[in-house]
Amino acid sequence: MRGRRLGSTDVEITEVGFGGGPLGGLFRAVDEDAAAEALEAAWDSGIRYFDTAPHYGIGHSERRVGAFLRTRPRDSFTFSTKVGRLLVPQDPAGGLDGAFKVPATHRRIWDFTRDGIRRSVEDSLRRTGLDRVDVLYLHDAEDHFEEALREGFPALAELRAEGVVGAVGAGMHDDTKLSTLVRETDTDVVMLSGRWTLLEQHARTGLLPLCASRGVSVVAASVFNSGVLAAPRPAADASYDYAPAAPELLARVRRIAEVCEAHGVSLPQAAMAFPLRHPAVAGIVLGMRTAAEVRTNLSGFGVDVPESLWTDLRAQGLTG
Repeated sequence: MRGRRLGSTDVEITEVGFGGGPLGGLFRAVDEDAAAEALEAAWDSGIRYFDTAPHYGIGHSERRVGAFLRTRPRDSFTFSTKVGRLLVPQDPAGGLDGAFKVPATHRRIWDFTRDGIRRSVEDSLRRTGLDRVDVLYLHDAEDHFEEALREGFPALAELRAEGVVGAVGAGMHDDTKLSTLVRETDTDVVMLSGRWTLLEQHARTGLLPLCASRGVSVVAASVFNSGVLAAPRPAADASYDYAPAAPELLARVRRIAEVCEAHGVSLPQAAMAFPLRHPAVAGIVLGMRTAAEVRTNLSGFGVDVPESLWTDLRAQGLTG
């Protein structure tokens, strides 16, 4: 699998990265063996970029990703995690952690201050057992953007200057706020969730050309828009942005699927290929919970997608 460098740094990621959200028990529990098998399948498929966050299962994802990566030579992979939420112990009282089906042993506290970010990095290194973070993102800062921009990013830049992290940026779904970050800081990379996909191209005229002009790399996450693009044809109960997809949106996805099929390409194959067509995009991240998911996704990645498919989708008003 090809690797691409992030911005002007020496950090390189593979075109497909492993997204660790599902390993935190997102929507349904994942046992230790299944998590380890998914990570092993990702490695065997050529993935060398692994992304996680404290938020994902209040540390479960970081621990699982770290346990696997510690069995591999440190210079053979790229590891990213995120800051902005500190985990504070609490009595689980028999409950689960909301959407993450793990015992609620901790609660989250928003914190984009310098001290909070440095503490978060220390906690992440302790949970993963790794010696450094290759890429560090401000996480989900939409509602805390001024603090993240004015206090959080300088803390990331300081860690980069100290050599604690290799590349820094932010991961959000709001491409306009990411554009502000790119304009006002010397960020290396942004992770855009669900807004540069086969279904959503809001970033086409703002964030993407801005990143290209400033040498900032883009990592496209949630390329399946949380499920609606993940199957050859969307099910009636398919989700979009972690909620049930509206009937009109499902109808549009089915039209896209029909065009894909006419060109001998499946909907998921096109969904994985589309983001990488833009020169600013260094890679995509796929959230996966089982070895079977990994093998299915990776078997469809990199297929030959004819240019005529993209031409037909544009001509029918189905993509920008």
